[in-house]
Amino acid sequence: MNTKSTELLALYLPKPLNYKKLQLALGAEMQKRLEGTYYLRKDDFIVVFTQFNVLAMVNMPPPERIALLQALGIDAAEHDMKQMVYQDYNICFDPALTSPFTVSNEAITLQSASDLNMVIIAYVIAQSVALDVYEQKLADYSERSRTLIEDSDSYSLFKRTRLARFAKQLVLIRHDLLIDLYLLDKPNILWDNADAEALYNSLATALELSDRFEVVSYKLGSIKDDIIMVMDITNHKHSSFLEWIIIVLIAVEIGMGLIEWFKPAFLH
Repeated sequence: MNTKSTELLALYLPKPLNYKKLQLALGAEMQKRLEGTYYLRKDDFIVVFTQFNVLAMVNMPPPERIALLQALGIDAAEHDMKQMVYQDYNICFDPALTSPFTVSNEAITLQSASDLNMVIIAYVIAQSVALDVYEQKLADYSERSRTLIEDSDSYSLFKRTRLARFAKQLVLIRHDLLIDLYLLDKPNILWDNADAEALYNSLATALELSDRFEVVSYKLGSIKDDIIMVMDITNHKHSSFLEWIIIVLIAVEIGMGLIEWFKPAFLH
């Protein structure tokens, strides 16, 4: 069996990157193949950049990979790489394969290689990496929401501000997840290519993208509901606080009025 293999590394970039900056670092112009996705074949490797801010490198030697990341202003030291969100995936090539491809969680085997297949695989892995990022974000948000819920017994203006800021962050992350990332949107080019669509669907199913997306959406909705409940409680306490201020002010006004009323009697 004449089987060859290569590695795909998909890395979530720690800061937003414009593909034009990536072009400068690569020293060559990238092509747009899918919506919001640019790629470049250079020598024996392929670089793919997606709108998920994920950079995928196929068959790129580690020294060149490190040099590229450093050119992008990213510290690619081994201990820093471990702090980043990434996934690696094996791509195998077997001309004797009886079907165009086979897919598993760890690897995909292709009957023949093409740039479109490489870009589609990189695109799906990039979606998986982006979901990893949001899963980690929501784990952090879940802990923060629990702290806010536990502190909801007391009231302060600063806490009300924190809740409002946290609610805004939830809205923004939902916007990024559902609108900017298009995590479950299938690229339009796949509708005209049955083999490419089958490859995308099989790999997305193997990586459980749809199920993971539903879990992330559910967690996000649960956190949002919790924060809305806490905000309602806080707003009620705020209203009660204002009511008590008004009552105290009225009592003080009445007291001062009574003093003025009885003052002549005390003077005589």
